[in-house]
Amino acid sequence: MEQKKTGVNSKDYYVIDLVHIVKFVWHRIWVVAVSSVLAAAIAFSFAAFIITPTYSSSIMLYVNNSSFTVGDLGFSISSSEISAAQSLVKTYTVLLKNRTTLEKIIDDTKVPYTWEELYEKIEAAPVNETEIMEVTVTTNDPYESEKIANGIAKILPKRVSEIVEGSSMEVVDSAIANTKKVAPSITKYTIIGFILGMLLSVMLLVALAMLDSTIHDEEYILNNYGYPILAKIPDLLDTGTKKYSYYNSYKKSN
Repeated sequence: MEQKKTGVNSKDYYVIDLVHIVKFVWHRIWVVAVSSVLAAAIAFSFAAFIITPTYSSSIMLYVNNSSFTVGDLGFSISSSEISAAQSLVKTYTVLLKNRTTLEKIIDDTKVPYTWEELYEKIEAAPVNETEIMEVTVTTNDPYESEKIANGIAKILPKRVSEIVEGSSMEVVDSAIANTKKVAPSITKYTIIGFILGMLLSVMLLVALAMLDSTIHDEEYILNNYGYPILAKIPDLLDTGTKKYSYYNSYKKSN
């Protein structure tokens, strides 16, 4: 990148030589390759050996209710309506993730969590907008996730029947221990590390190329300054065929 002045009253401006930048980066492509592989290796090691893996276990519950009341509010719900199923799941999710229910689950399963910590480990959602509710528990231990999920299957139906009149909840599918970790994804981390390493190395090389004010050849002078080339000094140390031949002829003439 060069700064040019066109006159006393003219403004300074900069010219970016894209060809020079591309050549600069291409001649140092090995830096990009090494940086990408190194970053991928670091990301792989971080995901494989540093991040604690997490495991999930799920249960499915069928929520059945044609009409129910919560406090002074009454609801009439048709099981054929999609919005009804969503409304039921939202209601039962609130009941599941409140302090009292979570404390009952902790007491029953004897897990070493506060109710706030357990709250973050539980997710609930309808299955394909039906009246089937899926509850997923994610912890660092697959057997602990199974234990908590089955504890929810035991406590939640009782808790719902105590609060929501005329409601019922049946366990469709109990939890089992799933030893396949859900996070982190080593492949995903490795790919992201490779891409970040490549981008950062290219950005660094581009910055160095833009800061490089060295005159490399006559084209650089013509493109950036417009000055005529009066003479060119050959590189006597270069072993290329043309310049080497010129150097030999120079020696013979002496």
